[in-house]
Amino acid sequence: MSKMEKAYRASWSLLREKMEKERKEDLALVDEVKESDIIVVRGQYDFIENVFQSLGIPHTVIDAGQLGNVPLSAKQLLLINCPGNLDAKAIEKVRGFVRDGGFLFTTDWSLKNVLEQAFPGYVEYNNKPTGDEVVKIEILDAENPLVKGVVEKRDEPVWWLEGSSYPIRVLNKDKVRILIRSKELKERYDEEAVAVTFTVGGGRVIHMISHYYLQRSEFRTDRQMKSAEVYAAEKGITPAAKMKSELKDLSLGEVESAYSSAQFFANILVEKKKQVKQMESEKEEKGSKDNKKK
Repeated sequence: MSKMEKAYRASWSLLREKMEKERKEDLALVDEVKESDIIVVRGQYDFIENVFQSLGIPHTVIDAGQLGNVPLSAKQLLLINCPGNLDAKAIEKVRGFVRDGGFLFTTDWSLKNVLEQAFPGYVEYNNKPTGDEVVKIEILDAENPLVKGVVEKRDEPVWWLEGSSYPIRVLNKDKVRILIRSKELKERYDEEAVAVTFTVGGGRVIHMISHYYLQRSEFRTDRQMKSAEVYAAEKGITPAAKMKSELKDLSLGEVESAYSSAQFFANILVEKKKQVKQMESEKEEKGSKDNKKK
């Protein structure tokens, strides 16, 4: 297991403990997730499925070539790893999936290969590829539930940019909301967006620059070089024996970056589950009204 995979596992334990204290209902929604709820399309450069395996999140993995023929439901969350090389049939399927109510999560080169093709006019690649580096992130819209708890007091997470990551240019500023930004990214590559979202029909698209699987972190302050147990204390968590073992030999900075990434995805799961329950409630209500008319 790599250092960052270990950091993800430890951060998930911390996150669950914190959500148990502060967001019990949201945690219950996360725990409802089944393998069929999350479809991950394999990539060559990003490996979201590795993170899910470390976190113990149920999911189903398919190859890009299978997507055009795999049945999709509006109740699902579809994740497409970088590079997102899909054929025309799959692109059309993705477009319909979102319009029908599905949630789509994409990373890095999927910006050009999927989003520009399926949803033109929202976002695009600015043709200024990044270097292999990390950037400090901050939350732009703290009220958005998709980024709840991603960056809190004292937090200074940095996220990794794969070499040749695609900076995100927002085209439709009325419909596209920047969730996470980086001033460093803006200074170097003219675009500040780290993660964006927009709705299409009844569904939602969420995209982030670089890869969801943060393969490394970076220490910029003395605080980030402290032990991971210090980070647990900052979150108000007193680690039990098992968690202490998971935090062992990890730095605060490593767990902090993994924690922010894990919280971001947990929020996406929660919002998807809430949307599905709303869809089911509306369907049940409509059915009840139709029966009364008969």
